[in-house]
Amino acid sequence: MHVHSLLCFGAVPGDGNPALVIEGDDADTAARQAFARARNTTCVFIDQDGEDGIARVDFFYPHMRSPLCLHATLGVAAVLFARAPQAQTLPVRTAVNHQHLQLSRDGADYYVRIAAQPAPQVDVDDGALAALLDAPGFAARTRARVASIGSPKLLVEVADREVLYALRPDLAAIAAWGKAHGVNGLYVWCRRPDGAFEGRNFNHLDPRLEDSATGVAAGALAVALANASASGPAIDLDLRQGRMSGRDCLIRVRRVVDEVHDDVHDDMPDDVRGGALRVGGAATFA
Repeated sequence: MHVHSLLCFGAVPGDGNPALVIEGDDADTAARQAFARARNTTCVFIDQDGEDGIARVDFFYPHMRSPLCLHATLGVAAVLFARAPQAQTLPVRTAVNHQHLQLSRDGADYYVRIAAQPAPQVDVDDGALAALLDAPGFAARTRARVASIGSPKLLVEVADREVLYALRPDLAAIAAWGKAHGVNGLYVWCRRPDGAFEGRNFNHLDPRLEDSATGVAAGALAVALANASASGPAIDLDLRQGRMSGRDCLIRVRRVVDEVHDDVHDDMPDDVRGGALRVGGAATFA
């Protein structure tokens, strides 16, 4: 077994969201979960015996297996491209949902091309949000909505960074609500004066494990904003995250124009069939 330690989505060199990329491991799901719990870090296992010769990627947070984790996928990209520096793109497939991901490089950054996915349609009013966020009188700036690029998120807009960082949510209640509705946590976000976005992800039960960079949420936000404005499958955006963990992270989402993605199927709802997007940023070996 070979374990690589990486920092992903760092806005500056030496910073980023940590992930472990593990190769050469044939352990079962329970053993992999125990490994992630013991390391207390997001882990992704690369299985090279995937279907059609495509490597499978299997994601584990310390508390649960995940269908998709994009910061760990950036770590996979860094490992695989270091071995195949002449490659333009590399395909992988997720272990849980068999979702196709295409990895690429753009300068020093790595990107994951991915399609919008169907998401549970859940109506959540301000009263329910106030309970989940443990914030009496809470009022979202816009209607909360669920969107997904492979791991559904409930997206909640707040007025500004002051409101964002004052939140101390009920993490157990969020976990229970998410399990009941098929949603992997809340992503609370705001617009910044510089035109970028900033957010916090509430998915872990331990507040000390709050995510420093949540690529699946950035992609979901780009899809949701595009759907709300009828501007296409996604919008371009830059999203900052990591203040609560003392990390400075930057996630970039870019539309893929005039391309048909392999995972856009005829049976998908109209609002997720428009094409693909790329989510990316830096990934460096720690």
